[in-house]
Amino acid sequence: MTDKDLSKFLSLVLRHKPQVLGIELDTNGWTEVSILLEKMNRHGKQIDMPRLEKIVAESDKQRYAFNADKTQIRANQGHSISIDLGLQATEPPAILYHGTSRAFEASILEKGLIKGSRHHVHLSKDIETARRVGERRDKQALIFQVDTQKMHTEGYLFYVSENGVWLTDHVPPQFLSK
Repeated sequence: MTDKDLSKFLSLVLRHKPQVLGIELDTNGWTEVSILLEKMNRHGKQIDMPRLEKIVAESDKQRYAFNADKTQIRANQGHSISIDLGLQATEPPAILYHGTSRAFEASILEKGLIKGSRHHVHLSKDIETARRVGERRDKQALIFQVDTQKMHTEGYLFYVSENGVWLTDHVPPQFLSK
């Protein structure tokens, strides 16, 4: 199994379905590294601590984080399960971006950006990152510019995850431009 495959499996377990391995995440999304490694190996996913450290360090989006002594690990954001990441509301930059598939354009223009089954809408600080996110599903990704300064002024809350992804609950269409 490649590191990319293991990273995708970690994402599944740490963001969406810890029950696949029979592990538990605490209220902040942390789980014990030793238990994770043991259960991954039992599940046929050959991994040890050096390989896990490499996957965490080389994750293109810095999806995962260790605690200070590397005894616990969690996903930084993108959970579809109830997790409190302990994020504090933060004033955003004036403009952020969201990359998506063109298939969602009409819906977004009508309803805005909706978090769906996730905890938050994900926003990027630069166009290139938003483009990469959108191109995961559509090579002709559509990039929306979000007037976060106006949203913030009107009372919308923003958070920034450990890996620099900006998060908010909803972006109404009036704050979007293509």
